[in-house]
Amino acid sequence: MTHLPPPAEELRLLDAELRQLDARRAQLLTRRAWLIAALQPTGQPSRPWTHPRTPSATPPRPETAAPSVQKVLLVLGGVLLTLAAAVFTLVSWGHMGITGRALVLGAVTLAALAAPVPLLRRGLRSTAESVAGLGLALTVLDAYALHAAALAGTDGTGYAAAAAAVLAVAWSAYGLLPATAALRLPLPTALAAAQFPLLLWALAVDAGPYVITAALLVTAGLDAVVALRVTTASVRITAVVGAYAVGGWGVLGAGWLSVTAGGVGAATRAGALLLLAAGIALGAAWRVPGVRHALGLAIASGLLTVAALGGVVRSGVPSEWAVPAHLVFGVALLAAVWVSRLPDAVRRGLLWASGAVQALSVLWALPVVAVVVLGPAGWLGRVWGGAPSDARAAVAVETPWPPDAATAPLVLLVVAAVLALAVRAERWRPRARLGALGLLWGAVLILPAVFAIPYGAGLAVLGVVTAAALYAGRATASEARCTGLVLALVTALGLVLASLASQTATLAVLSGLTALLTAFSWRTGLAPFTAPAALVHAAALASATGAAADWPPARTALLVLAVPAAGALLAARLVEARAVVAVEITAAVTGLLAVGLAVTDQPLLALVLALCGVIAAGTALRPGRRPVGYAAAALFVLATWVRLAAWDVSTPEAYTLPVTVPALLVGVLRRRRDPRTSSWTAYGAGLTATLLPSLVAAWGDPHWTRPLLLGTAALLVTLLGARHHLKAPLVLGGSVLALVTLHELAPYVVQVTGALPRWAPPALAGLLLLALGATYEQRIQDVRRVRDVLGRMR
Repeated sequence: MTHLPPPAEELRLLDAELRQLDARRAQLLTRRAWLIAALQPTGQPSRPWTHPRTPSATPPRPETAAPSVQKVLLVLGGVLLTLAAAVFTLVSWGHMGITGRALVLGAVTLAALAAPVPLLRRGLRSTAESVAGLGLALTVLDAYALHAAALAGTDGTGYAAAAAAVLAVAWSAYGLLPATAALRLPLPTALAAAQFPLLLWALAVDAGPYVITAALLVTAGLDAVVALRVTTASVRITAVVGAYAVGGWGVLGAGWLSVTAGGVGAATRAGALLLLAAGIALGAAWRVPGVRHALGLAIASGLLTVAALGGVVRSGVPSEWAVPAHLVFGVALLAAVWVSRLPDAVRRGLLWASGAVQALSVLWALPVVAVVVLGPAGWLGRVWGGAPSDARAAVAVETPWPPDAATAPLVLLVVAAVLALAVRAERWRPRARLGALGLLWGAVLILPAVFAIPYGAGLAVLGVVTAAALYAGRATASEARCTGLVLALVTALGLVLASLASQTATLAVLSGLTALLTAFSWRTGLAPFTAPAALVHAAALASATGAAADWPPARTALLVLAVPAAGALLAARLVEARAVVAVEITAAVTGLLAVGLAVTDQPLLALVLALCGVIAAGTALRPGRRPVGYAAAALFVLATWVRLAAWDVSTPEAYTLPVTVPALLVGVLRRRRDPRTSSWTAYGAGLTATLLPSLVAAWGDPHWTRPLLLGTAALLVTLLGARHHLKAPLVLGGSVLALVTLHELAPYVVQVTGALPRWAPPALAGLLLLALGATYEQRIQDVRRVRDVLGRMR
């Protein structure tokens, strides 16, 4: 039993324990303070009087630094004071006399502008900046108040222009004073105010768009000068932003004036503005320290120069000469290469500008090339509808002819000449030559349609271009070969499409292209592409010939078969492996085309399949092409089946025996070559091809002839399998023989079963089970013996 003291005694004991705990805690805290003082770095005086903090008493880390809080408070205070001054000026202004108004605004403004001086002396820079901002804002209110009170009759826009100029000068002077030179706000603010005087003045005097644009560009030029001369970061950033913003609007205005110019005079004035902008950009590029910045400004200067001069010329020439005019000035920028005084960045920028102008000119001419290449596809829906009047009508079938396309060949030729002659760097020269070749091809390709020469002459030009591109593809460099080959094939495609308008043209073009591509397939390195293309054109020629002779498609298939035959012969003569494979694949595809054409006529289809089998068999005789023999056998079987179907033969053996006999012969030859070949591999497929379909037919045949013949054949196969110890003939022949016998004896079994009493079948089954059980071991040995015998067979 636990003894509990009286309450008074228990309270005394608790107080004593608490006093001991307090004393121990004080001792531990004193020791902790000494340890902290001992561990402090050298040079930092210890503060033993500092009461140590426990970890739980550590103050939370402030979320916002003191300078940030100070800036927020100062900015907020300045904004509030500015708003209060604005409200006073706009609302309470009318409640005071003229003297009071002047005294209040003047005193407040002077106080706000003078207060930063002592603040800067005391080191309160942020406060000084806020008060200075308030003072600058008050000067704007002073200007407004002056206009509202004393100059209300003057023009508002003109007064705003003068006030902006005065404020810009006053703020600049204020920011340059020795006492306030440390302030960072006045000078950028003065520069921002300087963006408006010229523009507002032009608007005030009702100047035209040319003067307004000039005011914008002059302002941007002054900003560029400030940005290049001033070293203060804030002022430079403000100047750069102003130059790009105001200059961008000026360039847009000048460009719009140049595009919409109605005569040479207006275009000249707009061109002068664009030249002014180009001069500003070039001067900035000349002096700017950054290479990338200088490069961009030089590019802009070159483009603006081309736009200015090209716009003047464009206003005095027909519309189709507008792009060539700009191209000429763009090419003239290449003269910057020989101006040694220009910095490298400026020189490269002008070269890039020239390249951009040439690229845009080529893009303008590309739609004409696309119409010439793809436009003839409209003849696919109106084949042999009649020869058109000229080459332009041959390509603009369903697509309208592009306007102002007369100078497109000239544009392509000029750029091709520049690429061929002006590019001297070893790294870029081969690519430039390829580009020049492509542009030359495009120029020659569109010439017949541009000049609307006769239809036949236009086809002849396309044929010459195809031959020239193939000849250019004979180069040793892979890039040049690929370029020439692509150009040749594209031209050939356009030529074939354009020739579909006339039957004679179609036959002539397909004949010529077939001969041309075949000729370039010998010893030129182009055979992997030209040889298949020649076969494709030959197949198209065969189809067109059959259509021209009014032959049915099945009969035309015999003509098309000449293409895979020629492909097989050509593949045997070619040396390059890629060319051989490409020719064989193309020949196989054209063979399928012939089969497709002959589908509607079964006798001709059988003939076509047989001829395809002959071609495949001839291919299989070549080294490395033995597997094609399987395709040849399949084609022969298909030809036989189609012929039998055409004769209305329904006997399954007529279809299966042509498969079985060759298969068995192949199996015999294979086992002679390799005696270890399994009988299933040699004879399984051949025997199955005939025995199984015949068995299915025999089970449904009510007559006795087919079962008798099939049983006899199965018996012979079984005996041959047993004689030669072959598993496949033994199993297949025996299985078919058993099934045929079961089918033939089934009626008699049913008849006997019906004649016996109902208890007889169960009794017979029981006797059978007893006999099997009595001789179980012997039967197991017999089964194993049969399994071993079959296992030893092949």
